[in-house]
Amino acid sequence: MVDRMSPLTLTDAAAARVKALLSRRPSPALGIRIGVTSKGCSGMSYTMELVDEKGVHDEVVETKGVTVLIDPKATMFILGTEMDFVEDKMQTGFVFRNPNEKGRCGCGESFHV
Repeated sequence: MVDRMSPLTLTDAAAARVKALLSRRPSPALGIRIGVTSKGCSGMSYTMELVDEKGVHDEVVETKGVTVLIDPKATMFILGTEMDFVEDKMQTGFVFRNPNEKGRCGCGESFHV
């Protein structure tokens, strides 16, 4: 049997933050869905939403106690990406380290592959 590389990995900090967000919901959620959308000066932007159910073609990544669904339209753009959560003097939020990126806009909100 051949092991497939996960399309997305989470750092411990990202998994902890996702768990914290999910725990704040009044009703349980399945997990989060990651996607990409056309946006920004570099062309694409990451999206993230809490979800209650799996989409028909979503890719499922279960890691560190978190269920991450990946929008099928996003998989080819985020293959091999690491999702982190950063909290420092300059920013607080999720950071995506994507080996497929060829460039980012100056503000860091969008990327292109």
